[in-house]
Amino acid sequence: MKLVRFGEKGNERAGVVDEQGHIRDVSSIVSDWNGDTLNDESIAKIDSMAMTDYPLVDSSARVGAPVGNVGKIVAVALTYGKHAAEAGVDQPKEPMFMLISRTAVNGPFDDVIIPRGGTELDWEVELGVVIGKGGNYITPEDAEAHIAGYCVANDVSERQFQLQRGSQWTKGKSADTLKPLGPWLVTRDEVANPNSLDISIKVSEETRQSSNTSDMTYSIAELVSRISEYLSWEAGDVMITGTPEGVGYGMDPPLYLKPGDILEPTIEGLGAQRSKVVAYHD
Repeated sequence: MKLVRFGEKGNERAGVVDEQGHIRDVSSIVSDWNGDTLNDESIAKIDSMAMTDYPLVDSSARVGAPVGNVGKIVAVALTYGKHAAEAGVDQPKEPMFMLISRTAVNGPFDDVIIPRGGTELDWEVELGVVIGKGGNYITPEDAEAHIAGYCVANDVSERQFQLQRGSQWTKGKSADTLKPLGPWLVTRDEVANPNSLDISIKVSEETRQSSNTSDMTYSIAELVSRISEYLSWEAGDVMITGTPEGVGYGMDPPLYLKPGDILEPTIEGLGAQRSKVVAYHD
């Protein structure tokens, strides 16, 4: 099932995508998709009725991030070997991750705003994993049961903040709008193998990244498990799993985003985003 949230920012409601690609309003059954509702019981309730029983949503409605009230965003770094090479660093021997502010979450078609003072905004298409059941010390064998589903993520990063202001990566990744998610969340039962999905991004119609999640050093189950050794996962958390080679920072000379650029990340079976980069205004 494809879970979607629609409506104005901060007032989104729960929906699902029918077989024709239309959004159906299921908010009479589940008010919103978040850590309280991203579970098998809620999905079973939705599935107990015919899709045609749910009202159609107007095609002009805004689509929000597919999970609301995100608890935390955990971003895994340098999971693709070629990306580590273009960044000029050795691939870590165990998962390297950071926490990103939940206020960075953005809709899949909303504008991406260059943060005030930012000069080196960069793109990073990534596979997003949404946690449906919390826990810690999770085994790889049990990890799938803790996953609600998968979505497209764009880990937009302000490299000047990240690398030149104390080398704190969280600084470069947490500004408002820098984490577009969606357009929908595909439940885990409909993703046969998250470790074998084509992943790419176009920047103003030019393909900049093109790879497959099979190039990652760790499987999704391993990442969920290994990270749970250091923190507790909670339902509604989002893990973004690292980016392939082809970011602007790795080009010679580096190429960064400017107002008017269009970002179009795509992952096989999970849909595509389309975000316009705009300048910051007070």
